[in-house]
Amino acid sequence: MKKSMFLKLVGFMAVLTLMLAACSNSSNENGKTGTNGQESNSAEVSTVEITDAHGTVTIPVNPKNVISLDSRTFETLADWKIKLAAAPKDVMPADSPYVSDDSVKNIGNHREPNLEIVAAADPELVIIGQRFAGYYDEIKKLVPNAAVIDLNFDVSEKADAPGENLVNGFKNATISLGQIFDKNEEAKQLVADFDKAIEDARSAYNGTDTVMGVEVAGGNIGFSAPHFGRVWGPMYDIFGWKPALEIENATSDHKGDDISVEAIAQSNPDWLLVLDRDAAVSSSTDAVPAQDVIDNSPALQNVTAVSKGQLVYAPNDTYTNESIQTFIEVFENLAKTLAK
Repeated sequence: MKKSMFLKLVGFMAVLTLMLAACSNSSNENGKTGTNGQESNSAEVSTVEITDAHGTVTIPVNPKNVISLDSRTFETLADWKIKLAAAPKDVMPADSPYVSDDSVKNIGNHREPNLEIVAAADPELVIIGQRFAGYYDEIKKLVPNAAVIDLNFDVSEKADAPGENLVNGFKNATISLGQIFDKNEEAKQLVADFDKAIEDARSAYNGTDTVMGVEVAGGNIGFSAPHFGRVWGPMYDIFGWKPALEIENATSDHKGDDISVEAIAQSNPDWLLVLDRDAAVSSSTDAVPAQDVIDNSPALQNVTAVSKGQLVYAPNDTYTNESIQTFIEVFENLAKTLAK
């Protein structure tokens, strides 16, 4: 080979080497390889920003050592096969897979929670809501390196729009959970099912029948006030129900407001909606099935709702499982029953 040709070939190879090196450097700058062998531009989408009751929180997608204290999330997370490190088993449905899983540590209940378990789990994410919302600041201090989100939405007597809050709260929380656990399609389907169930239940109501919600516990009947009462209250806003009875200073107390059975009977509701609190709490020793309480109450036998069998019972686990799935089931049952 001639010397000039050899020099040209060497020069070409040198330029090609420099070009490859430049491409390699450019690639590394735009997407440096991390310890997991993935490019860091994937790290840019490995976190998600969630807006909760306190503001914006940055959370890793598919976090490790997850703790949930929010009864509105248990069924959704279980359906999505999300592993939990700890949960408040004392206030969860007995048939929840988390309750029977010994690897899930028991935090107890919201009155005397064992928050040391939260710290010991070294979680990347703690989900707070409902019964545990009051522990937000304490838990934030216990696990300063964890993302802590409060998915609580206000349907209490202090709320301006409890019905709207419930609907939007469930939608936003479900979409947020979908983003966190990479279950976006599943979350969108749940929201679609939720919307349809609402529309079907709204269409089934004739606009004139009077409605009353009650809670039964320990053989006693409590009044679930329109707008604010546990489970049923916000539905008056959502569906435009006509209340059979309204009282001043109504509350969202978990036992319902103290109204006599005679006052309930006198209001003579066309429809009676019943939440059986005892059915959801396996430790209840004085439990009497809500249906037995209603059927055996002499004062209620001539009430239109009872005499015509126009009663709707919430799913047995509703009191400890107020998930979007539970409300879909409630709304579907309302649509089917009210349309008869």
